[in-house]
Amino acid sequence: MKITRAGTNASTAGNPEYFTGTVRLDPLFAATEPGRAVGAHVTFEPGARTAWHTHPAGQTLIVTFGRGRVQREGGPVEEIRQGDVIWFDAGERHWHGAAPDTAMSHIAIQEKIGDSAVTWLEPVTDAEYAG
Repeated sequence: MKITRAGTNASTAGNPEYFTGTVRLDPLFAATEPGRAVGAHVTFEPGARTAWHTHPAGQTLIVTFGRGRVQREGGPVEEIRQGDVIWFDAGERHWHGAAPDTAMSHIAIQEKIGDSAVTWLEPVTDAEYAG
């Protein structure tokens, strides 16, 4: 058994190579072998968002606060709200972030395949974000 006490893991700012706007990452857990799951609580200020990206084993988002937006490649921009659970398939190109006028937080859970849980791609343009 392992207990990670609240406040043990330091918050970090979202890397501007992978995020647009103000984003805070709060690590929650990283499984040890043979486990592969990693999780973080991510907070996006209004208008902030990820770059396009994929996950080798998919990703689950659990919205914990506010309103946001998500989009998978080829699909419409969708609004998400507190309590929503979103699943992206393995390799599915997508992005997620806050609504233009409201912050949003979610728990992100994904699995590492090898040493990678994510492949980052290009930034989401303002036009793509607007839908």
